[in-house]
Amino acid sequence: MASRRLALNLQTSLRSRAAINAVKARQSPLTRGLATPVSHGATTESTTLSNGFTIATEHSPWAQTSTVGVWIDAGSRAETDKTNGTAHFLEHLAFKGTQKRTQQQLELEIENMGGHLNAYTSRENTVYYAKSFNSDVPAAVDILSDILQNSKLEPQAIERERDVILREQEEVDKQLEEVVFDHLHATAFQGQPLGRTILGPKENIETIQRADLENYIKTNYTANRMVLVGAGGVPHQQLVDLAEKYFSGIPAESPNYSATSAQKAKPDFVGSEVRIRDDTMPTANIAIAVEGVSWNDEDYFTALVTQAIVGNWDRAMGNSPYLGSKLSTFVSQNNLANSFMSFSTSYSDTGMLTPYQPLGHLPRILDPTRVDDLVHFTLREWSRLSLSVTAAETERAKAQLKASILLSLDGTTAVAEDIGRQIVTTGRRLGPEEVERVVGAITEKDVMDFAKRKLWDRDVAISAVGQIEGLLDYNRVRGDMSRMLS
Repeated sequence: MASRRLALNLQTSLRSRAAINAVKARQSPLTRGLATPVSHGATTESTTLSNGFTIATEHSPWAQTSTVGVWIDAGSRAETDKTNGTAHFLEHLAFKGTQKRTQQQLELEIENMGGHLNAYTSRENTVYYAKSFNSDVPAAVDILSDILQNSKLEPQAIERERDVILREQEEVDKQLEEVVFDHLHATAFQGQPLGRTILGPKENIETIQRADLENYIKTNYTANRMVLVGAGGVPHQQLVDLAEKYFSGIPAESPNYSATSAQKAKPDFVGSEVRIRDDTMPTANIAIAVEGVSWNDEDYFTALVTQAIVGNWDRAMGNSPYLGSKLSTFVSQNNLANSFMSFSTSYSDTGMLTPYQPLGHLPRILDPTRVDDLVHFTLREWSRLSLSVTAAETERAKAQLKASILLSLDGTTAVAEDIGRQIVTTGRRLGPEEVERVVGAITEKDVMDFAKRKLWDRDVAISAVGQIEGLLDYNRVRGDMSRMLS
């Protein structure tokens, strides 16, 4: 019996060894058939055409799809008071037909290739991008160039889009965070291009004409302000060849030099406030900002670490009150708010460092003086950053920042966005490895030095909407910016 069992085990062993040898013979070296290799340390390549048009790519040989898009160094900041809203209006009209394609043909081409075409406008950039299979990249670039250079801008389409944009504006006005931040920009950069909204005022939307749109294109859609970005499976040289074919005829620079130079004037940050009291609203929504840093500033990443130390907290998300942020623990334990968020918003030459607090009307927070308490202790936390920051909270903030930056680069569209924004704003791209190295070198001393220069005793801009009776006088809030800790 034992010998039969031994023989059976031996046969099984021999069959297993034979199977393994057969697999080795077929797969040498042994590879994972369904796994996708990951490329580490991918580099960003860039080329500039003779007319100043730039091409920037990050090639991933194993990717089956690509995102290609055009980043333009022009947004609502490139407008005037009269034409505010033009950049966003153009974005809406881009997909309504060109000299070569009707709106239906445009939509069918994208749909038939299984692609995705989109656009957006910000205060400083306008972006048109497409995601497709690698084999469809030439068609995608053709469509993008057609949209940018040959849009019909038909009067009927312009009239239709007025109503669409006005409805969009109504929806944005219902989003309190958007409203508060638009007012914050308006007061911090009052009377200046950066203070205008992206959608523009209602009266502009109702009166913008084709001539305004054509003039905006002629002034701002120039080669020296445009970057064609590719991320994914598209090789750099292929995109360069496509750019030569489709974008080499774009004018190198604007004929209206005075208009473009006025756009580049550094805005002044104005210590000021705007308050819209409405006791019918269930919350008080308050944003306080000091002048921040630009994308190019050497303190850019230090500002992000400082912002991460202040942190974010939201009662509705079930967040623990004992997060690493000292302010989150204090706000939670004393029932000062439903949530708060901190932001470091950067532009090409300035920025805003902001704590934003939607103050909830929970039963325990009916006392209107809670609004002032929340603002007071938030600014005390800002003061603390100038005097006492620990190594532990700095390391926590750095880890959170590195994780958020790296996780945000998930997918070809996110990578293209990162490349486009950096190239069009700063002229070069800081890769993930370099970002990790720079952030890793920041110390608690760097944070305190930054806070002393940028937070301590600095003018503030305040935007407040809702039940804000308890928000005390501007001078009282400004005085808290230099209060010594007891």
